[in-house]
Amino acid sequence: MATQRTQKQQQQQERIDKQLQQIQHVIVVISGKGGVGKSTVAVNLAVTLSRKNYKVGLMDADIHGPNIPKMLGIERSQLMNTGNGAKPVMYYPNLKVVSIALMLQSTDDAVIWRGPLKHRLIEQFVGDIRWGDLDYLVIDLPPGTGDEPLSVAHVLKRIDGAIIVTTPQDVALLDSRKTVTFAEKLGIPVGGIVENMSGFVCPHCGKRTDIFKTGGGEKAAQELDVPFLGRIPLDPNMVTVCDSGDPYVEKYPTSEMAQAFLRIVEQCEQW
Repeated sequence: MATQRTQKQQQQQERIDKQLQQIQHVIVVISGKGGVGKSTVAVNLAVTLSRKNYKVGLMDADIHGPNIPKMLGIERSQLMNTGNGAKPVMYYPNLKVVSIALMLQSTDDAVIWRGPLKHRLIEQFVGDIRWGDLDYLVIDLPPGTGDEPLSVAHVLKRIDGAIIVTTPQDVALLDSRKTVTFAEKLGIPVGGIVENMSGFVCPHCGKRTDIFKTGGGEKAAQELDVPFLGRIPLDPNMVTVCDSGDPYVEKYPTSEMAQAFLRIVEQCEQW
């Protein structure tokens, strides 16, 4: 039995290695705490890359709270098993999406798993999905530094950059510092810090209000000696488009927020 398990593990690792040979760049999006807009950043980053004609994969590794399909309006789609691996759901011709939400019978189903099962699923997401040739694989991780981030780091081995999402409050910045330390201990290059929800510009009077302060993400990046990728402002339309399944950068391509994502992508292209 032990020999059989070893053989299966070796075969799975060979499939993973073969898949990774077809993926040029791997980016993980992570945060030290929930509620900072990490999944929103992951979705709009992936869509921005695809709008620049890159071949992009978006992997939702938030197993207990998979929101990516809802944000893209594909929550009723299903992964299709072809007998030679599963096909991801196509959002654009050049944007492929995988999430456990695309495997569940109902959007109300809860995933109640411990670490080993989650690790196995991540192995399958990398090794058994027919990603094909990709310029970028963007991985949305759950908040914190627990099972899923550890499994992704262990399974992929090669990650080109971690984008750490924070908001300007001190409590969020404290957790982002821990996330930088986590990435460095695992040998994951820190691509940089993104300060989300950074200021709100009134659409009526044009006055800017720093609801959650501002500048904290840049300060943390300087203190930790990691790149600062930029600030993403608050926009009430973000809530509307997330609920309707329309990526913000696609709906409002000329907005200040969309321009912020373009600047982040330009920095990712240098990794």
